[in-house]
Amino acid sequence: MRRERDMTPSGGRLRETEPLRRLYARASRYYDLLDWPFEFFRYRALRRNLWKGLGGKILDLGAGTGRNAPYYPPDADVITADLSPEMLERARERIEATGRKAHIVVADALSLNFKDGEFDACVSTFLFCVLPDELQERALREIKRVLKPAGKVYLLEYVYSRNPRRRLWMRILSPWVERLYGARFDRRTQEHCVMAGYEVIERRFVHSDMVLKLVGRPRTEQGSMDRPQPPH
Repeated sequence: MRRERDMTPSGGRLRETEPLRRLYARASRYYDLLDWPFEFFRYRALRRNLWKGLGGKILDLGAGTGRNAPYYPPDADVITADLSPEMLERARERIEATGRKAHIVVADALSLNFKDGEFDACVSTFLFCVLPDELQERALREIKRVLKPAGKVYLLEYVYSRNPRRRLWMRILSPWVERLYGARFDRRTQEHCVMAGYEVIERRFVHSDMVLKLVGRPRTEQGSMDRPQPPH
């Protein structure tokens, strides 16, 4: 099948994200199988609510195997982007199963091959719990570059629960989660949003006190300087 729109990031592969690219080339073989219980019992409702009401041109960044695809707004122009071509091949199948034409892009969050101000919104579900803290501000600035001045970024991310028992269980699982997915529960994404020049206009838990929704918009000179509250 001919690819509708495939590209690689400017400058080719980046050294900083090459370990993640290799990890997800491998993870693409088991990702959907291991993730299915969480997707079925937890994520579906979260994704539906996150995408509700969005429109215009939207970047689905870190789209993985395309789990957001069933919730793409019907009238929106959605670009489905991920670092891993292997994950995106599964995303293509999932998108086309919904009856949409797939607009697939191989893209590195640190160097997006898009024009300045191209998107009305960027949606990213669980990308930033994978991306190391030292790379997050750079990625968020790159997202800000491709957003329109009034555009917004919508994030879902895991954080450690404050409930002692739940937090202990997450700590037990953490080494396996990191090995399988490269993900951690202690990323400081909200702090990085502020440092990257966003005003955080929404911060709330959407599943227990473990899954955090963040919505940010590029901060203007007159915009307020948010002081991030510790999310875990």
